[in-house]
Amino acid sequence: MTTIIVDAQRTSTPHWPVPQERRTVTVLFADIVGSTALVDRLDPEDVRALQRAYFDTVAGVLHRWQGVVEKYVGDAVMALFGARHSDGFDAYRAVRAGLEIQAALDRRPMVGDSRLRVRVGVATGEVVVDLGSAVSGGHGVASGAVITTAARLQEYAPPGAVALCAATARATAGLITQRQLTPVSVAGRVPPMPVWHAVGPVRPGTDRHDGPLIGRRRELATIRDQLSRAIREQDPRWISLVGPTGSGRSRLLHELTRGLTTVDGMPVRWCVATCQPYPDQVMAPAAELLRGLAGVRHGDGPAVVHDRLVAALASLFPPERVAAAIPALQRFLTTPDGSSAALAGAAICRDVLLRLAAHQPLIVAVDDVDRAAPAMSRFLHALFSTATARGLPLALITLHQPQWADTRPSPARRVTIGPLATVQSGRLLRHLLTRAGQPVTLADRLLHLVGGRPGHAAAYVRSIMDGADRMTLPLPEAVRRAVCAELDHLDGERRAVLMAAATIGGVISGGAVDRALSWAPGRSAPALRGLVAAGLLLPRRADGYAFVAPALRQVAAERLPRALRAVFGRRAAEARPLDTVRPDAALPRDHAAADRAGSGRAAAERAGSDRAGSDRAAVSGSGVRRAEVVPLDVVRARDGRLDVVLAVPPSGPTDPLRRGLPSSTMATSPTAPTGGANRSSGFRRLRAVASAGDVPPTRVSATPNNAGGHWPAAPDRSPATIRAVPAVPGPAGRTAAAAVGAPPDVVRTGPRPPLIRWPTGLAASA
Repeated sequence: MTTIIVDAQRTSTPHWPVPQERRTVTVLFADIVGSTALVDRLDPEDVRALQRAYFDTVAGVLHRWQGVVEKYVGDAVMALFGARHSDGFDAYRAVRAGLEIQAALDRRPMVGDSRLRVRVGVATGEVVVDLGSAVSGGHGVASGAVITTAARLQEYAPPGAVALCAATARATAGLITQRQLTPVSVAGRVPPMPVWHAVGPVRPGTDRHDGPLIGRRRELATIRDQLSRAIREQDPRWISLVGPTGSGRSRLLHELTRGLTTVDGMPVRWCVATCQPYPDQVMAPAAELLRGLAGVRHGDGPAVVHDRLVAALASLFPPERVAAAIPALQRFLTTPDGSSAALAGAAICRDVLLRLAAHQPLIVAVDDVDRAAPAMSRFLHALFSTATARGLPLALITLHQPQWADTRPSPARRVTIGPLATVQSGRLLRHLLTRAGQPVTLADRLLHLVGGRPGHAAAYVRSIMDGADRMTLPLPEAVRRAVCAELDHLDGERRAVLMAAATIGGVISGGAVDRALSWAPGRSAPALRGLVAAGLLLPRRADGYAFVAPALRQVAAERLPRALRAVFGRRAAEARPLDTVRPDAALPRDHAAADRAGSGRAAAERAGSDRAGSDRAAVSGSGVRRAEVVPLDVVRARDGRLDVVLAVPPSGPTDPLRRGLPSSTMATSPTAPTGGANRSSGFRRLRAVASAGDVPPTRVSATPNNAGGHWPAAPDRSPATIRAVPAVPGPAGRTAAAAVGAPPDVVRTGPRPPLIRWPTGLAASA
C-alpha cells in the first residue's frame, strides 16, 4: 500500500518556553503481514474499506493507551509513548497497546473473508522531540535511532506477536510476561540485537521489605499516634502519606502494618490494597480489599471463593443477607469494572468494611492512590464519611505523590515523607551493599547521588549488581523514568525554570534563571516558589535554591538540547559576576572549621594563608572567588542594621601603617564583641556603589569602638551597594590594602588580622 492517511485532529499545546526536548520515549511500529498479496486480490473499494477498518482499530487502541500517532505510511503505523508527557510507564503502555492491537484485529470482522495479521515492534530510547508537534498526525515529531530500531524489531516478530528491545524489556519487567529469543543480526549493527517477545500482562507482586527500617522514626511515631487516637476515641481519621517516587512510602506502610497490631489491648485489623498502573478494572483496589478481608487468592476456584466469603460475612450479617450478598460479591471479584453490577458489589464491600469496624478496630490503607480512578476515590470518601457519622474505630491511610490532585476531606492529616539524613542514607547504602555482596566502600561514592531517597539507593545498588560501571556510576533507568515523570507533572513555565536552573552551578538564584531564559527580572520567582512547594527545590538563604536530588538536576539538564543547554550556560556564566554571593559561600569552609575547632593561633594563621590564596585568585581573575555585591536595603531588612566600623590594629591608632589612611574602607563584624581580642577585626575593603549604575568609588566613613566596647551609630543608610574588593597578599604574611582613591599600583601593607567569624546577616567575601 502507498496511501498515507493523516489524523487531522490536533490537540492544544500548553505554553512551553523550550520548544524541543531530549526525551526517552517508547516507539511502537506496526505493519500488516503479507499486505502486497492481500491488496492484489482485492477490489480497490475493498482495499479502501479494509484500510479504514484497520487504521480505525489501531488508532483507537493507541489513543486509549495515550499513544501519539505520528504517521500512517502505507499499511504501517508509527506511534510514540511519552513524547510530550511521561508517567514512568510509557514502555508498559506501549506493550499493552501492542498486545491489544493484536486482540482487537482478531475480533473485528474485515472485508469478506480477509483476516489481518500484524507484526509489532516496540523500542525504547532517547530522541529529540518537537513538543509543538507532539500530537496525532504531527510528522517529524521525534528524531533518533530508536525509531529505526522499532521498525527493525517488527520484522523479527512472528505474525500476531509483539517484539521488544532490551530497554523495553527492562522497563516492563515484572509487569509483562516476556520470553527472550536468540539475538538477531541487524544490518549495520554489531553485535546482534537481543529480542524479547511479550506474552501478556501479569499482576505485579508486592515488594519485599525484609531489611531494617532506617530513619523515619519521627514520621512513624506521628502516624502511629494518629491511628491510635482514631481507634481509642472512635473518631475516624484520614491520614495521607505524601512523598515522591523512591521516598519509601510503601516501606513505611509495611512497618506500620507489622508494628501496630493492638491499641490498648484491642487487636487491630488491617486491610491493604495497592493501585496498580493502568488496571483493567477501575474498582480493582476495592476488590483487593475484599480479597484480603476474606482470604481469597487469585486463582481460587468459584467454590473456594464462595466458602471463604461466607466465612467472612457470617459473623457480620444475618444469614439471609449473606445469601443475597455472596453472588454479587463473586461477580465483583471477577469483574471489578465500572458497570452498575460492579458498583453494586462495591457498595456491599463498603458495608462489609463498616460492619467489621463496628466489631473490631479497622485500618484501611490504599497505596499509590494517585493511580486510582474517580470511582475508587468516591468509594473511599463514602467509607470515611459513613464511619465518621457512625463514630466507628476506623482509620484510613492513603499514599500518593505530592503532585496528585488531592481530593481528601478537610479533616485529613498530611504527613510528608522527606529525604533521609546523610547519616541515615549512609547506613542504608552500607546495608544494601552488604546484602548484595558488594564492597561497602562504594557507599561513599553513592552517598551524594541518592539524594536521601531510599528507592534511588536501592536502584543504584541493583544497577551495580547488574554490571553497571563502578567508576562512572550511570543514572539507573528506573530512577531516570521516575524523575522524568516528576518533571512532566509540571506546567511549561515551571519546567523551563527547572531546566534552566539545572545548567547553573552551585546555589541557584532567581536572577540567574531570569537571565538564562532572557526573562524580565523577577518573572521566575513564582515558578521557583512553586517548585519548592512541589518538593523539587530546597530554599536557601537570600533568594537561593538547590535541587533536592542530584538525579533531578542531571535529568533536567539532559532534557535540554545541546545548543540550548550551551546558551543557558553561557548566559549564566556571563551574568555570574553580578550575582550576590551566598553567605555560606562567602565564608571559606576551612575558616569555619578552624573557628569551631578552636585550634588556636596556628589554625588561624593557616586560615589566613588560605584566605590570601583565595584573594589572589580573585584579583588575578581566575574566577575562583569573586567580589561580592550586597544591597544595603536587603541587609537592613534581614538584620535590622548594618554597622560599619574601622578596625583598630593591635598596635593602636599610632601604628605607622594607619597613618596616611585618613578615610579607611575597612569594616568589622556587626555582632557585639565579647572581649577586647574579639573586637579586633580583619581588614575589609568596602566600596560604595550606587544601585543605579557604576559611579566613582566613594569614601565610607567609620568610627572606631569606644573604650566601653560599644558599637558606633549606624552609618549612612542611603540605598547603596557594598562591594568587597579582594585583598592583595603582601610579603612575610602581611596583607596589602589598597587605599580608596589611590592609584591601582599603590598598596599599603598591614599585619594579618586574626581569624573571625563573619555573621550570616552580612554576606561578604574576605
